[in-house]
Amino acid sequence: MRLKSLKWISASLALLFLLSCITVNIYFPEAEVKKAAEEIVDEIRKGEEEKEKKDKKVQMMELDQMSLSLGSSSLLLPSVYAQQETQVSTPKIRALKQSLKERFPKLKPFFDSGNIGETNDGFIKLRDESGLNLKDKALLRNLVNDENNDRRNMYAEVAVAMEIDASQVSRIQKIFAQLWVKDAQPGWWIQKENGEWVKKQ
Repeated sequence: MRLKSLKWISASLALLFLLSCITVNIYFPEAEVKKAAEEIVDEIRKGEEEKEKKDKKVQMMELDQMSLSLGSSSLLLPSVYAQQETQVSTPKIRALKQSLKERFPKLKPFFDSGNIGETNDGFIKLRDESGLNLKDKALLRNLVNDENNDRRNMYAEVAVAMEIDASQVSRIQKIFAQLWVKDAQPGWWIQKENGEWVKKQ
């Protein structure tokens, strides 16, 4: 009897061990996140004027597509789908975008002078304070802290808005990191994947 219950306990433990080893593959909509991140970074960095130019260009392209599709019903369906955009927007995301957008002109001179740079994990980092007086050092440290807090909150809010598991926020962060670096201007410091700092060409 005792042997039978030991076998049963052993079998139960083995099954429990096997079940604990199974990993759940959580869906991650990479293309949609990238599109949303591109729109957010573009709006923050390029401002409303550039966004309006881009919107007008997109509208002209859509009109061209629609005029081409009128002659063929098979082309009509893709042109309708081409008009759809992935827009991720909630009150929190709009507030964070506005905060980041308003801060960017204050950060830009520090990017230009090499005091700060874009990291490979989606944040900015204070690199060099030489040439700054005490007031500017304090200002820059506060700007960097506020920027990084807003970015951290943005990544989390994008996950919430897109119904992505919180465990996947680091993947969202990585996509944003690539776009921040891509959008950096020539001469700005960027951090490569291996951690090395280089000036963007």
